[in-house]
Amino acid sequence: MADETPPVDEMLYEQLAQDALRGVIRSALERAALPAGIPGAHHFYVTFKTRAPGVSVPPDIMAKYPDEMTVVLQHQYWDLTVEATRFSVMLKFGGMPKVLSMPYTAVTRFYDPSVQFLLQFEAPATIEEIAVEIAAMPPAEVEPLGGDDAPKVVSLDQFRKK
Repeated sequence: MADETPPVDEMLYEQLAQDALRGVIRSALERAALPAGIPGAHHFYVTFKTRAPGVSVPPDIMAKYPDEMTVVLQHQYWDLTVEATRFSVMLKFGGMPKVLSMPYTAVTRFYDPSVQFLLQFEAPATIEEIAVEIAAMPPAEVEPLGGDDAPKVVSLDQFRKK
């Protein structure tokens, strides 16, 4: 009986599907950014990892929400800017305007309760988690540039969540 090696998904279909679903978030936010705003009774609860790479949150908000936070986009939001890989929005916290900016990869949940539409995503690795994993790695012996050997390359695949 021959050993059968399971097939390897070299197309990375799971990642392609996650990227496509994040495109749904981008499209919904693009509609919300139009002058008419969010149509009808729709409104969005967007949950994201505050320490995910690329997230920009004011320090006082970060202190209050050190891991994850949910923002509501309904009636009072300003300067919603939607880009290909990220978005930013101004919200008021305690009456003070604050700008939050994040890549779609930091979003863990997108929910529109008006139609019970929910998207959930695997949490991205935080900067701290990546740093801990790197610190735990044995030091690599890298030859100085100009040596006979080619430079060493470290694969980041081991840090990706599966």
